[in-house]
Amino acid sequence: MAHPPDRKRSAVPASRMGRMLRFGMLSSEIALSTALGAARQLTTGKRPDLAAAVLTPGNAALLARRLAALRGPAMKVGQMLSIQADDLVPDEFRNALAMLRSQGYAMPDTQLRRVLGREYGKGWQQRFDQFDYNPVAAASIGQVHRVRKHGGRELALKIQYPGVARSVDSDVDNLATLLRRLDFLPTKFDIPALTAEAKRQLKLETDYEGEARQLERYRKFVADMPGVLVPRVDQSLTTRHILAMDWVEGEPLEHLAGEVAPQPRRNAVARTLQELMFRELFEFRFVQTDPNIANYLYLPATQQVALLDLGSVGEYPAEFVDGYRRICRGVLHDDTRAIREAIFDLGYGHPDDPQPMVDNAIDIMRLVCEPFAHRGIYDFAASGLISRARNRGIEAAFGHGLRAPPPATMFLHRKLIGTFLICAKLHARINVHALIEKYL
Repeated sequence: MAHPPDRKRSAVPASRMGRMLRFGMLSSEIALSTALGAARQLTTGKRPDLAAAVLTPGNAALLARRLAALRGPAMKVGQMLSIQADDLVPDEFRNALAMLRSQGYAMPDTQLRRVLGREYGKGWQQRFDQFDYNPVAAASIGQVHRVRKHGGRELALKIQYPGVARSVDSDVDNLATLLRRLDFLPTKFDIPALTAEAKRQLKLETDYEGEARQLERYRKFVADMPGVLVPRVDQSLTTRHILAMDWVEGEPLEHLAGEVAPQPRRNAVARTLQELMFRELFEFRFVQTDPNIANYLYLPATQQVALLDLGSVGEYPAEFVDGYRRICRGVLHDDTRAIREAIFDLGYGHPDDPQPMVDNAIDIMRLVCEPFAHRGIYDFAASGLISRARNRGIEAAFGHGLRAPPPATMFLHRKLIGTFLICAKLHARINVHALIEKYL
């Protein structure tokens, strides 16, 4: 069967040395481009602006292409930056990085067969009645194939790229070094603590046996939610680097984005995602922390939302969750003292911080809690909340200051921001306040 014309294929650099060389080449390419940009500024008689020379659309596109070809942890971190970099980089740079959320190279068939042979052994083809070599998706950690077992069970096989699991530490370190050279990461952030948290989470994401256990656990959590579907795992075909689960026939949530689909349908999907988020944090304390829109499908026949990926999960202690509950209650009841105390307990502020700095943290908490503090229908797309929060953050950072978020909150923030962005893409208009009240 011919490969789809839009599915690019390239071998995954599997060795640490090979990946390190790719990072070195990328650093050199960006340095050369930056030097040429600065030289062009000199020819105009202007004083060179190094930041402008670095953060160009061309450099952004180069970074996105190289990370997409590397795949693995490097591409995953790039995807995270594309979601959370609103207050760090110009729009052109962020938009180029956003390509990483939809682009992905697939492995050549020869490399794919080697991976399958290593995981399943000689004669692995006999396990299947049908195996489609055309991947239906290619992401940062692995690619997905549709297969059919003898007996007729249709499965999605998520196959991890070779070398990804053992390259987590080096990829994160190399990318952090590159971003520091680009002056991309704010110096006020605790970079060692952030990279340690990124490594910890990414190592969990490369353990497909662990993800299989998480899928089964999550299925039990949401068993009482008829609007949510979590596929069953096939343990007989799941290994540390291959995850087999039921094939789910549905349409990508992106097909509902904008205002093409009926408003009630988009509202229903957003309501489900918001309620899931609240239950995960306040009830389960078990949060799926990668709300990439590609991780969900909509099933028109049953009006369900299917969650396909549980590789990135955060489990939070009761006292941590209670801090967020107290912040939410404080915002809803306009209780500044309660918000302040919870901020101190969670690490967003400290009693020794100057009062204007504490006030900044309280203001931003009030702002990000806006969707559920609002009484009545909240219009995600029309709210402009992301840009307002970004502007307030910049104002705080360059004013009286703002304490960097604790590293332990990094992936939870990804969940909160990502879920909001999906609801905004859906142009959803729902009563979020009514959804959260029962959990507070």
